[in-house]
This record gives sequence, structure tokens and C-alpha cells, in this order.
Amino acid sequence: MQTVLTKNRTWIWAVAAMVAASACGPKNVSKTTGQAYNSPKWGGFANPKYRGQETGPGLVLVEGGSFTMGSTEKDLQFDNNNAERTVTVNSFYMDEVEVSNLQYREYVYWLMRTYISYPEVYQRALPDSLCWRSKLAFNEPFVEYYFRHPSYKDYPVVGVNWQQASEFAQWRTERVNETILDREGIIKYDIVTDANDDNTFHTRTYLAGQYDFIKKGKKPLSDFSKKKKKDQKRFKVNMEDGIMLPEYRLPTEAEWEYAAQANIGDVNFNNVEQKKIYGWNDYTIRIKEEKEKDRGKIRLNAMVGKGDFGGVAGGPLNDGGFVPTQVYSYWPNAYGLYNMEGNVAEWTMDIYRPLSQEDFDAFMPFRGNVYKTLVLDQYGVIEQKDSLGRLLYRDVTERENVNRRNYKKADNIGFKDEENYNNGDMTYEYGVTSLVNNKARVYKGASWNDRVYWASPGTRRFLDEKQSQSNLGFRCAMIRIGSPVGNGKKKYNNLPSSGIDKKTKRRR
Repeated sequence: MQTVLTKNRTWIWAVAAMVAASACGPKNVSKTTGQAYNSPKWGGFANPKYRGQETGPGLVLVEGGSFTMGSTEKDLQFDNNNAERTVTVNSFYMDEVEVSNLQYREYVYWLMRTYISYPEVYQRALPDSLCWRSKLAFNEPFVEYYFRHPSYKDYPVVGVNWQQASEFAQWRTERVNETILDREGIIKYDIVTDANDDNTFHTRTYLAGQYDFIKKGKKPLSDFSKKKKKDQKRFKVNMEDGIMLPEYRLPTEAEWEYAAQANIGDVNFNNVEQKKIYGWNDYTIRIKEEKEKDRGKIRLNAMVGKGDFGGVAGGPLNDGGFVPTQVYSYWPNAYGLYNMEGNVAEWTMDIYRPLSQEDFDAFMPFRGNVYKTLVLDQYGVIEQKDSLGRLLYRDVTERENVNRRNYKKADNIGFKDEENYNNGDMTYEYGVTSLVNNKARVYKGASWNDRVYWASPGTRRFLDEKQSQSNLGFRCAMIRIGSPVGNGKKKYNNLPSSGIDKKTKRRR
């Protein structure tokens, strides 16, 4: 009996010692079990060093927060579609400028040289240059030159519909992630010899282990599940490694409006000191209180008056933008974003509804969710890829979600629509009962062809996702994962992640 008690006591003290060691010991020891991370002895569970999400090419961080979404200007059209409501968005990244002709030409060139057996992919991605035509205007030079000529390479791409913009964002995700893997030396990628038809890099397909054509690099990751050091080489990156970036995508309407308001420069304690009509601290579109050389200049590219697209020749105080101007024109807002107010209007992710602001969730508001899941075979294995090398997805079914409370159906676009409740199904029919349907997407901001009214961030318009215009472009966004204030910055309230004050050594 004494022997058993002694053994039990010894075991208890051993466990306590491991827990104590894990609480104040090195970070590579589990606080749950006291066993070492990254140790072949304990099974090789990996806890890699992670410094935080890197900033992707072309992006700037927009620190999230709460704001008043909706009207900041009179509802001149009496649409009653932008009632004010306080919502919160998570921190995210956004393109510093609109996607340019050069960037989009890079995209369509890649499609042309890669999908040799599927030329329709390239054709489908081309912008509609004919969007410049007007029955009572001579715009043929822009039809001919705007997209292709180097004079316009740094101008925003137009004539791109919502579907094309979304495909561009997905393509950008794949190219950035394959570049990161090549840069880190994990894979050796040569687009000239390695990319063709279905042998192209797709992030989700790669994470699912569906590739066998990618060459190994010179700097593999460590696989601690192997006993011998010579075997501890891993050329496959997992989600847990945190090396690849989340997806590029179009911003939600809430994200776009939040970034355009740029209230970060007007916060005193926890209050926004003034409600701005535009993204700057003034009620006019001309600079008044800056340096003498800038005083009187117009802040954006929009129609100043009826028939006045750019001002008189030689006028130093005009915007000079008869059509879109270069993407780095004018002045950035407080987040460092250019042309959020003018130049070209911009697509967002959202499906349009007149009462969106009343129906939205208060956190990360968005309408347009269609939930999907991977296509698997009867054994739960990924069944196949499509002809372009992408994983196949299908809509989730209500049978799969019997025990769910947060959603049942795949398509939640019409959730809370009055027609949905009254008739049991959506009755929005484009051109029959309304121009609004489940393909109508929100776009925001003013353009070179709009009056300044549309420069107010709360204004909103919509267009069918398959249509395009000569005054409509886009920029990409990406979610910020982890700390909302970026890498290498202090945590909120000056607390480390443990919640212990470094000076007093006490928990706060």
C-alpha cells in the first residue's frame, strides 16, 4: 500500500513539475502536457515560429474598427438605400491604388501562355473595350488604345465586369503564394516549363496535396515526426506553417466604405471628432489649408460641373482628368489609399439590396454568402480537379446541416428578403419586377464621368455582375489574420499576449 502511494505521489510531483516548467519555461514546451514541441521524442507535433502575416504585394493595412455606415450626404435620388447604422469591420488589407491596365495585361498574358488548350479562358478574361462607345460621342480612340497602349499602362483598367474582377483576384492569390514558396526555397518553380493547362499552381489544390509536378527547393521545412535528422525534410507547406497568404478578393461594401471614410486621422480618445462628407476634413473638393503651392487644387478626378470633365486648358487649379488618370494621381487618404473618391468607381463583393443596412450583421456585414464544400468520393477523398487544375466544390445541402443553428441552406443571398418570407422563394426578376436580383452587385465611389455627389463614401449603386462600364474599375482586398494593428506593434492597452503587465508582474 505504501509503495502504491509513493508511486502515485511521485507521479503527481512529476506532472506538477512539467506543468510548472511549461508555464515559465521555453515556448517550445506544451502548457497542456509539458511535452516538447518540435520533438521527435514526443511525436513531432510542430509549433513553428511565426512573426505574423506579411503584407502582400500592392497592399496597405487598414486597421479595423466600428463606424457609421450609410448616408453622409443628402439622398438626392430618394432611393432610401443607405440608412445609417453602426457596424464593425475586422482589420484588412487593401490595394493602395486601383488595378491598372498593366497589371490586368499581365494577367491576361499569363492566361494566354498557360492555358494553351483552353483559349476561351483568355478570351473570357479580356476587358470589354467597346464599353467606351456612346451613340452621341466620338470615343473610338479609347476603344482602340486605352487598354493596350503604353501611354495608358498606369491608368485604371475599365470594362471589367464583377466576375472578371473576382477571377483576377483569385489568379493573384495563386501567383503570390507560388512566389512566396519559391522565394523561401521550399519549391523550385519555373512558370515557363512548369505551368501549362491543368499543371498550374492553385493554393487550395496545393494544400490538399494534389500536386506531384512541383519541383523541390533547396530549403525544406523540418518534419519532426521523423526520428533521424536526415529524414526530417518536408517540401510540403501546411496551413499551420503560416507561410502562404490568405486570398486576394474584392472588398465588401462595408470594408470599402470604411476605408474610404478614413476616420483614423480624426479619432480623439474613442470618439470621431467630426462627421465627414468625403474622405478628407473639409466640405469642399478644393484644398484650402495646405501649402501655398497646393491651395485651390481639386482633390479628385470627377465632373466639377455640367459638361466640365477636367477644367480649362492650362488651368493649374483643375483636376485635368478628362478620362481616368494615373492610379497614383492626387492625394492619398489617411490610410494611404489613392483615388477612393474619384477616378473610377469600384466593384465590391456585395449583392445589392435597398435595405442592406437594416439587414446586415453588426460585425463584418456582407450579403452574398453561398456556402460550398469540397466534392469528395464515397471514401471522403477528394474526387477530382477541373480541367484548369482547381478543386471542385458543390453547394452544401440542408441534410448535411441538420444539427446546425447558424445556417441550413447553401444560398443565403435572399436571407431576410420580404419576398422570400411572403412567397417562400425569391421573386426578384431582372427587368420584370425590378432591376435588382441575385446578380446585382454593389459598386461605390465617383468616377471621371460622375458628379462629386458620388464621392461621398455612403452613396451606393449597383450593376449586373456580367456588365461593365468605362467608368468602373476595381481594387483587391485581403483579410488581416491575427493582431489587428499589424506586426511588431504593441498590443492594445500595452499588454503582452499573456495579459501580464511587465512592470508590475500582475495580471490586468
